[in-house]
Amino acid sequence: MIEFYPQIKAVHIAMVLLSGLLFAMRGAGVLAGMRWPMQLAVKLLSYAIDTTLLTAALMLFTILPHEMFSNGWLATKLVLLVVYIGLGTFALKRGRTQRTRAVTYVAALAVFGFIISIARAHHPLGPFFMLGS
Repeated sequence: MIEFYPQIKAVHIAMVLLSGLLFAMRGAGVLAGMRWPMQLAVKLLSYAIDTTLLTAALMLFTILPHEMFSNGWLATKLVLLVVYIGLGTFALKRGRTQRTRAVTYVAALAVFGFIISIARAHHPLGPFFMLGS
């Protein structure tokens, strides 16, 4: 299965970018008072992207050596993923006020960016691990 690593990684990265872009667009649309971000077709597209993303992530996890994850960067990403999802639900629908939706939208985007930085650095502190060196 390792021979498919480059293709699986490419799909994973593409889905990360699509997922983040779609969330950013939906959140901006919700904050602008538009209806399209909550339409069924858009939700289904989001589910399809996220399912593909998770499938590729699980495939990568199973084919990569587990020593690669020993410093905790993957666990940190998973915890932050839960935070991102929670913030995202408040940004898109659970936030009762426009201010709550705006704050959780910006916070979700910040967490998303930090998750990407952790993935790129393969370190739980993302780009900040170099500050301690």
